[in-house]
Amino acid sequence: MNPAVPYTPAEIAQDVVECCGAGAAIAHIHVRDPETGRPDFRIDLFREVMDRIRGECDIIINLTTSGLFLSGPNLTEKRLQPVTLRPEICSLDVGSVNFADRVFVNPPEWGRTAAKRMQEHGVKPEIEVFDVGHIGQARSLIEQGLVDEPALLQLCMGVKWGIPATAENLLFMQSKLPADAHWSVLGVGRAQLPMIALGVLLGGSIRVGFEDNLYLRQGVLAGSNAQLVEMAADLVRTLEREPATPNEARQILGIAQ
Repeated sequence: MNPAVPYTPAEIAQDVVECCGAGAAIAHIHVRDPETGRPDFRIDLFREVMDRIRGECDIIINLTTSGLFLSGPNLTEKRLQPVTLRPEICSLDVGSVNFADRVFVNPPEWGRTAAKRMQEHGVKPEIEVFDVGHIGQARSLIEQGLVDEPALLQLCMGVKWGIPATAENLLFMQSKLPADAHWSVLGVGRAQLPMIALGVLLGGSIRVGFEDNLYLRQGVLAGSNAQLVEMAADLVRTLEREPATPNEARQILGIAQ
């Protein structure tokens, strides 16, 4: 849907380096088949992307453990392969949800197993929540001691059949968060700009990029992830804040430097 989406490890890594230069502190990474561009989950692709990034910049690397496009046996172990590479962060989807025409299945045992494995490998989970009940599941993992504090939650707003991306819903989600948690918000598609603006004003962090939105403005496709980061960084400064550097973000999130 956008010809600028990177496919190969070299293209993905270069995009991340440019995003770091534009003001991003963390890069959330999926990999693709280098030939077809289809979503992939090969560990060698993740490893190559990580190695290329670490040779160029100090951005915090956040690898996906999403199983949305995976099938077959041993799904939990397949999804947890990126954890073995010991990035600083891995995403952790704790609740099931309908995604438009498919089901994103994340049973309770998956959340417990994944949280424990990340803890054992010294990887901080970025807990992705798509509705308010998922925050309750995140709280349970924290209370069980499976997620080290301060916890990090990503409020995913505007996915079809997840919680709609409205100001009222963001305030409601924020009110349900653990008291000491750090949080970030994303808005899908046209909801990206209003959600990140409100997220900054409410004291949260923000996420932008091709995973959530392909457009720089209405009718104008973004030419790169870095363009979306530049837009977000400009917004942050307009609201009289300053984007965190990667090392400042490590301090905020309690990640060892």
